[in-house]
Amino acid sequence: MLTPTNAAHLLSSRTMAATLEDLVRRDIITGSLLPGSKLRVKELGERYGAGAIPLREALSRLCATGFVVAVDQKGFRVADISLEELVDITETRQDIERLAIVRAIRRRDTQWEGNVLSAHHQLQRLSVYEPQESNRLNPEWEVAHNRFHTVLIAGCQSERLTHFAMLLRDQTARYRHLSATAPHAHDRNLANEHDAIVHAVLSHDVELASSLLVEHFGRTTKLVAAALEVRLSKVT
Repeated sequence: MLTPTNAAHLLSSRTMAATLEDLVRRDIITGSLLPGSKLRVKELGERYGAGAIPLREALSRLCATGFVVAVDQKGFRVADISLEELVDITETRQDIERLAIVRAIRRRDTQWEGNVLSAHHQLQRLSVYEPQESNRLNPEWEVAHNRFHTVLIAGCQSERLTHFAMLLRDQTARYRHLSATAPHAHDRNLANEHDAIVHAVLSHDVELASSLLVEHFGRTTKLVAAALEVRLSKVT
């Protein structure tokens, strides 16, 4: 029988697992937990000050989203990264968000357009890179960037489209961090890219907005490819 005490304990364990899921995902995205590295529950417990049960639940959840891989049911490791995976993720995201932005513009209203302007304004006020570490993305910019792209397609009014877009956006996040280390990464003018997308959206130019969004994602993939080439050259 599920007693009030047991129910409270179960709820507490699930809440902790959700918190740990966010923490581990963040450390995978930022590269604090390296691709392919083993995720030992004992070491993670010391790192996050957590017990084995909620940690295992958190890691199991991350397996479902592709950030973590279960190893023969004996343990876990961080999922590897590869150019092939990134291309697959990017092309799928391009298809989904192209459809979403087209629907959003066609179903537009003043509230959505105002939200786009607000998210864009907040994003443009922030520096892309950390002031003291030019090859690391600014965490505040990352939050604002994620919100901008979320708001941009929210007008499509489709829970399924926005859900799949969110999953893919999470998957590309750690690749975006890697793109910051690519040669000529700072030559890219992200502010101008975002400006152009917003202008096309507010002009209700469906074709231009969707093509600019697709190109925007494609440029990140090219930068990551360059960064991966540099990494591989150092290994060999």
